[in-house]
Amino acid sequence: MRRILVVEDQDEIREVLRVTLELGDFDLEEADNGEHALQQVARWKPDLVLMDVMMPGTIDGLAACQRIKQDAQLRRTKVILLSARGQSHDINAGYRAGADAYMVKPFSPLELLSTIDRVLP
Repeated sequence: MRRILVVEDQDEIREVLRVTLELGDFDLEEADNGEHALQQVARWKPDLVLMDVMMPGTIDGLAACQRIKQDAQLRRTKVILLSARGQSHDINAGYRAGADAYMVKPFSPLELLSTIDRVLP
């Protein structure tokens, strides 16, 4: 079973992601900010992190993604960034941070599942 950490500060969006992912064969955990996400990733070692870009706190999704990808023990962890910001410079910043994919909100559940299938081996 593939492990996915859902990182989203808005409860409603986190619930929609959880309900969508329950359609697949995934083991899920959740975090509500970048700091908590980094703790969860280090402890749980998920296969994939679905991470919101804009979150409260000192570590946003871009910084958390970059830290995950720079950690030798975590660099194989896949990261899909989720953001309402869809301009080319926003998307490019996501890929520069190390994202394996960047999805612009709103997206369909099928699009999310398809992207996960593409990113995870």
